[in-house]
Parts: sequence; structure tokens; C-alpha cells
Amino acid sequence: MSTISSTTNPVGTTSATLDLVITAGLVHTMVAGAAPVTAIGIIDGMIAVTGTAAEASEWNARERLDFGPAVLTPGLTDGHSHPIMGTDMTAGVDLSEVHTIADARAALAESAPGLTRGDWQLAWGLDLNVFGDQPARGDLFDDVLGGLPLFIRLFDGHSALANPEALRLSGVTGREVFTQASVVTIDRDGVPTGLLEEFAAMELVQRHLPVVTAAEFGKRLRQNLLAMSETGLTGAHAMDFIGEPTDMLNSIEALGELPLRLRFSPWCNPGATTETLEALLALQGVGGRRWAVDGVKMFIDGTIDGGTAWLSVPDSRGQSMASFWPNPSDYTAALRWFDDHGIPTATHAIGDAGLTHVLDSLAAIDRRAQHRIEHIETASPQIIGRFAGLGVVASMQPTHCTHYTRADETDNWSVRMGPERAAHGWPTRDLRNAGALVALGSDWPIAAADPRRIMGASQLRREVGDLHDHPRQPDQAMTALMALEGYTSHAAAAAGETGRAGIVAAGARADFTVLGADPLAVTPDDLAHVPVVATMVSGSMQYRGMEYSGAL
Repeated sequence: MSTISSTTNPVGTTSATLDLVITAGLVHTMVAGAAPVTAIGIIDGMIAVTGTAAEASEWNARERLDFGPAVLTPGLTDGHSHPIMGTDMTAGVDLSEVHTIADARAALAESAPGLTRGDWQLAWGLDLNVFGDQPARGDLFDDVLGGLPLFIRLFDGHSALANPEALRLSGVTGREVFTQASVVTIDRDGVPTGLLEEFAAMELVQRHLPVVTAAEFGKRLRQNLLAMSETGLTGAHAMDFIGEPTDMLNSIEALGELPLRLRFSPWCNPGATTETLEALLALQGVGGRRWAVDGVKMFIDGTIDGGTAWLSVPDSRGQSMASFWPNPSDYTAALRWFDDHGIPTATHAIGDAGLTHVLDSLAAIDRRAQHRIEHIETASPQIIGRFAGLGVVASMQPTHCTHYTRADETDNWSVRMGPERAAHGWPTRDLRNAGALVALGSDWPIAAADPRRIMGASQLRREVGDLHDHPRQPDQAMTALMALEGYTSHAAAAAGETGRAGIVAAGARADFTVLGADPLAVTPDDLAHVPVVATMVSGSMQYRGMEYSGAL
């Protein structure tokens, strides 16, 4: 399925008085076979009518807004983001662009003098590739910290690094046993190295970190969302609902609008009891003006980089051979329970064995809700061919490939996978060619949220702007249209909102991204720098960027 069709798109005049009429030089409706549109009429935050600028001159409207030659698309939606967890994760020193241990030490040393006894040194985004062939250890940074405890959230969001002082304060011994796939890594002498794999292991230290007030956290969250809006985003599928944030989100909306429309999917982890499932059911539909809980997030495995994915054949270190759920049938039972109650699910599945189990589980249920699978870093043609037939949406993040792997396959992911499997990573084009819906996103803060860069990278299979870089799996490159669909019509389908979002047509929400050039015509490298003229949510101006002609 490459396009979204609609039969509810009346074009022409309207006798109703419209709240707003918008005109633009070019409108990508993302509706197959739709007549050309250069004007949109809006009532109560919804598109009431579309047509040409000439036709719109006859429409009754309270206000008119002309974007001149700019290009308007449906509002760009990040198909996989972690706005709340990410706001927590990005506290401290940003190590996301660090490439050597020496640079990481220097960045931490520069920050340490501003801290006092009793403080924690926090950092985030460190890539495991900086350690090369040596094991990741927290004590490698001790001599630049002045005795402070250190906690680094690593780049994949599934692992962290703590120094000996942080482990001591947290009581971590290396003998901990978990009910889900998590590991406190120890050396040959049984001493914890500081590397904490997966959420339960990280939580041993995280529960001892300084607590931020709700007001301060809400301020940081809003700032992050504002920054995303400036890149052209109007919404995000938020794969978290950490820390019972209802009151905080309501407090933000009491002061004004959220910069993005957020669709939350709280987590369901292994060991979930009937009480847990009922609590997740009770959360469905909770929300505000621009946010709502709609679905749950599940995990069938971890990461290839950390050796916690679920592969059919082990990686080069003999790892990644187990499900995140100690008993995978418990995952299947939980999935069935959610579907029976009409709750959509999004399952993190990276390895081919994990994907097979999720697809088998989905094939065995009625699929009353829209289900999706996240990440899909390695899959056989047989696995890929099942998505379209089951109506399962693939949610993928192209910059995980371009940012964290290397074309010469010397990176940690590629070494673990080996040449044959590494050559078939992140199969975005194969999924599209097989008829699957493919929503695109960032997994922020695992990768930067800017949709222009991600759409460009999905076409190039390398970092945008780096002309000396070489593509990874170039046969998996998407077209410009596929990339835009990934952020519009396919993202809407992933949320079960086909016809209500991701298109410019009557009956859809009036969420728009306005760009200074055509994303289907510029080169992928240039797309990263196309100016964002404006974003609009429910027909209201959210972000105003470069100059446009304004209200008439």
C-alpha cells in the first residue's frame, strides 16, 4: 500500500462561514487521485473544504491566510518518540556527538567543577562505539569527576554506565536477579563494570538520582516540544507515559497549548498482572486538548548493540538469543488481552526471532485494533512479506542506521551481526515494496527529532550533508514520496487515524506543516535545510518561521 485514498473530499464552494481559509503555492494532499489543491477552508480545527485559490475567493471566511509560494503538507508526525522519558534522559552533559573516550572525559571534566558534594554527574547519548574493542567501564571516568557519582544514559536508551561510586550509593552488587531480560555486567572477578543492560538493571541506579520538581520538568518538556515544532513537527506518537504525568500535562495546558499533538502509549512490561492490564485499560482515552493515551507499548526484545535482541542465530559474541519476556507466551497472552479490549499495541521488536514471535502472535488474534511493530532492524524476506497481509504497520527510524553504523561495517552493530546480516539491516524499501505501511520517526532522544534530516537520510541511507559518507544498504533507500508518506499518511495509519489525519482533505484535522521548498523536489541533502515557514495544529498557528505574506 503506497498511498492513502479518500472519497470524502468535496471540492468547491461552501455556504458555511469558515473560521479560516489558507492558501499556498503548492499543497501535497497525500490523497491518491485528488484534484489540485491550493486553498483549504477550516471550521473548528477541522478541514471543511478544499479547492483552488480562485474557488476560495468565493468562500465566506472570518480570516484568510496566504502562505504565498510556500509548500503545505499535512502536519508532520514523528511516528516514534519519547518526549517524557527523553526529557528525563537528556539531563546533564550531552555526549551524543562524542567519538572518543578522551572527548567524553574532557566533556565530563568541564562540567564537574560546577557540581558540589552530594550532586550526581549526569550525562546522556554516549555511543558504545567509543569504547572500540575494550569493554565499557564506568571507572574510566573516575579521575575527572572529583569523587562524584556518575550515571550516563547510553545512546540506545536500553543501557547505562555508572561509576563505582554510583554503584556503591545504589547498593548494586552484580548478583541481582531480574524478572525481565536485564543484566548488571560483571568482570571476570565478579565485580560490576558499571554497564547496566536494559530497564530493570538501570532502575537500580536511577531510583537514587536527584528528583526534579514537576514544574521544572514540565518547563523542560515544553522547551523540547517547542524545539521539535520548529523543525516542522505537529505531532508525535509518544512511546511512553512515564511517572504518571497526567497532572503535569494538564498543568502545561492550563497555561497554553502543547506545541505538538501527543499520542501516548504507556508501557506493558513482563510480569504484568491482570491488575496491571486493567490499569492500562483505564488509562485509555485519558487526555487533554492536544494529548491523549491511546494504546500500549510492549517489548519482545532489547538491542543488537547491547546483545539483548532476540535473533534466530546468535550474534558474533554469542548473544541476543532470548526474549525480553522470560516466557514469550506471556507476551502473546497480554497482546491478546489488549486486542480483545480494542487497545492498539506497538511492540519493540528488533531481532528476526522477536519479529517472528510478534507476527505469529498477531496472526493468532482477531486484530480488533491497529497493531504495529517498532524498529525492525533485521528481517528475512519471509518476515517482511507478512506485514501487509496482517495489516501490521512497520514503524522505523532510518537515522538509527545512518548515525550508529558505518558503511565499512566496523561499528558495534555490524560486527555483532556479521557481513551477511548487516547487509540487510533496516529494510525500509523492502517493506514498502511488499505493500506494508511504513511510518517514520526519530526515537528521540536516541536520534535527533528533525523530520527533514530523517526524510533525507531515508533516501540517502547515509547522514545528510556528509558527501564523503557512504550509504548503508543503498538498496533500501526510499523515494521522496515514501519518506513524506512516512511522516503523514502512513504515520496516521499507524495510529488508526486513516482519513482523520495525515492528509489534506475534508474531514481531516487541520494540522499542517508549511515549508519554504518542495520536499518532493529538492535533493535529500538540501531537504535538511529547507526552511520551516510555519506549523499549524487544529488550524491554529503554532510556529511561525520565515516570512510569509500573512493575513489578508
